[in-house]
Amino acid sequence: MNGGVCPEAQGRIQRKINRRERINFELTHDQKVLQSAVRDFVENEIKPIAAKIDEEHRIPDELVAYMSEMGFLGSYFPEEYGGAGLDMMSYAILVEEISKACASTGVLVSAHTSLCCNPIYAYGTEEQKKQWLPDLLTGKKIGCFLLTEPEAGSDAGGTATTYRIEGDEVVINGAKNFITNGGYLGTGIVLASFDRSLKHKGISAFIVDLQSSGVIILKNENKMGICGSYTTAFALDNVRVPLKNLLGQEGKGFNIAMDTLDGGRIGIASQALGIAEGAFERSVAYSKERKQFGQTISSFQAIQFKLADMYARIETSKLLIYKATWLKDHKKKFSLESALCKLHASETATFVTKEAMQIHGGYGYIADYEIERMYRDAKITEIYEGTSEVQRIVIAKQLLS
Repeated sequence: MNGGVCPEAQGRIQRKINRRERINFELTHDQKVLQSAVRDFVENEIKPIAAKIDEEHRIPDELVAYMSEMGFLGSYFPEEYGGAGLDMMSYAILVEEISKACASTGVLVSAHTSLCCNPIYAYGTEEQKKQWLPDLLTGKKIGCFLLTEPEAGSDAGGTATTYRIEGDEVVINGAKNFITNGGYLGTGIVLASFDRSLKHKGISAFIVDLQSSGVIILKNENKMGICGSYTTAFALDNVRVPLKNLLGQEGKGFNIAMDTLDGGRIGIASQALGIAEGAFERSVAYSKERKQFGQTISSFQAIQFKLADMYARIETSKLLIYKATWLKDHKKKFSLESALCKLHASETATFVTKEAMQIHGGYGYIADYEIERMYRDAKITEIYEGTSEVQRIVIAKQLLS
């Protein structure tokens, strides 16, 4: 013995290392093919009408139908329910690439997928999956998540919407606001309480057809950014839902909501990443074309430093997102990573679009150069599906637990 590790032990250690699941940030062949296909689709079908989507405050039905045909609305769900059978990384790539051109379209896909389809798939009975998922995953219905309320934004435990059971039905009353995709009146996951004194322990989740009697659209909000996305306020007036539409167990709706938001944050992080990448790519191209003082502005160190800082934040966000998708795909805990990637990517989107506007100067402030729209779109990523402050709370709790 010489104090070293014997060859047999070395062999055992190496075999254990080889068996471990390791994160690989290199895209697979299938993921590269998907990325290329989505880029072509975005370039031909979304980018030419992105400004129109923003101006008219709507995404054309034809585009939604086309995305459905491409499998964009059923990305990582099994084919047996109408999904495309992709992995979580592919879903992130999909939202990222769409959001480079149009953040409104990106969040339609993200909210539909993460906030409606995912909880049904994760918590639904086989009967519920077969009833609801095929129409959602093929785009016949657009999904949404009715959690936020006028007086209970980040405080989901303060849900004021209530329900009572009458025979084999549930009667829901209350109000919801800031509901992404709500204006489509498709399928919604509604959070309501049977006993408000129990706070989060009294909340249950229900699958609701939003064309049911008593579901009333109060308004679709006029927003600063993501103008093509419906952001809807609802009144729920004695909405009757079959008791069999209870998602998961009674009283476990808060847990379902928190788990759903964990996955949803990956989608919003991907949207934010796409916004940042879109603004960065346009800034690089503009800096090579724009001349001042007899030379392109890309030759100025001040511009070079901005581009370097933008790119560094983008690449860091991308790695955080890809790690979160890997953990979710491998059924490992990812709450910390989803909060990290959402926090970093959203703040990156705001930073990068601000710097992009500075690089473009006065031209960045007018709509013709797209940066103005991206700047407006970026801010919401720091707010919905958990503000940056909430993400920091989640991260700190994980670190201190």
